Amino acid sequence: MPGEREAGGWYGISGWSNRLIASRKFQKWAAKSFLTRRMVRREGAALFGLLAGFCHSQVLMALVQFDIFNLLLKGPKTLEELAETCKVPQDRMTILLRSAVALKLLRSKGGGRFALSKTSAALLGVPGLSDMIRHHDVLYRDLSDPAAFFRGDTQTELADFWPYVFGGEMEPQAAKTYSDLMARSQELVAEDTLRSLDLSTVGTLLDVGGGSGAFLEHVGRAHPHVKLMLFDLEQVAPTAAPRFAAAGMDDRAQIACGSFKTDAIPEGADSISLIRVLYDHTDETVAMLLAKCWASLPVGGRLIISEPMSGGACPEPAGDVYFALYTLAMRTGKTRSIQEISTLCRQAGFDIIKTPKPARAFVTRCLEARKVASAPAVNIS
Repeated sequence: MPGEREAGGWYGISGWSNRLIASRKFQKWAAKSFLTRRMVRREGAALFGLLAGFCHSQVLMALVQFDIFNLLLKGPKTLEELAETCKVPQDRMTILLRSAVALKLLRSKGGGRFALSKTSAALLGVPGLSDMIRHHDVLYRDLSDPAAFFRGDTQTELADFWPYVFGGEMEPQAAKTYSDLMARSQELVAEDTLRSLDLSTVGTLLDVGGGSGAFLEHVGRAHPHVKLMLFDLEQVAPTAAPRFAAAGMDDRAQIACGSFKTDAIPEGADSISLIRVLYDHTDETVAMLLAKCWASLPVGGRLIISEPMSGGACPEPAGDVYFALYTLAMRTGKTRSIQEISTLCRQAGFDIIKTPKPARAFVTRCLEARKVASAPAVNIS
């Protein structure tokens, strides 16, 4: 049909090649030909990996729920020992352990024993990762009907798991859950942020949405001269006080309570950090927040943004799959590309100074901007 004509041919090269690959006759030939059989096997394995991915993630979830990685940190254990400790029938524990070995999450040792693999040992070394895995049962339920999820017909649980996003009141236990989970998962983000950006010339850093102060603690340890300011909800911000005191930083740390949605950003800092904040919110809220940050900073003040981001024109698994679906389930935010965030910053009056290549895109990516004298802030009401 005329409307289907594409560049490169009647249906286009991609259309022709896709129909050829989709042909069962071609697939049977390609699986036998020495020219293509490796490719066919590789593509088939990748497709099966996607098909079986949910089972893989559930095996990981079970291992974490049973605390098997920590049990094996003390040394190898037998199937019988693990089954008894976890109160799991031996035939079912056999399947779980063999699955874990197949996924390289465990190693099979002599004498019917099982031990940590390099992957699971590394997992134990990532702060907060086990806790993040545990709370994924909420996300899995939200995705149980993916067609309904993508249509927007699912009343997702994840939005209720993080009530702060909607600006509502948080129960003390919810605030503690939020603060603890964020603090434990903040270490890698802080490491990569401080590796990407030089904060040695900062005088006073205000961390907006700073939770229990985990990021500021890392900054304070790396740069003992920097004064620290934290701004977050009244149910959350006070939890930073014991952290600063334990780190010996309470004499150079200030805590302010409020919501950036309804209150002005505190003044007095020459730099503001937004660590994993923007992707929780809509473009309108982000624009308002950036405008308030611009208004709070002096001329020449720095804005530091660090969070997982979309790959933009080149989608990538962390930002465009995991974090994109996670924020979609939260029903308020979204992952943005470095270009999208740069545009929002410029509209608020900032010049983009640096967008370094991320060390680990699945952890975070950074942007550094500066307030310029001639740029007006957008409406912050």
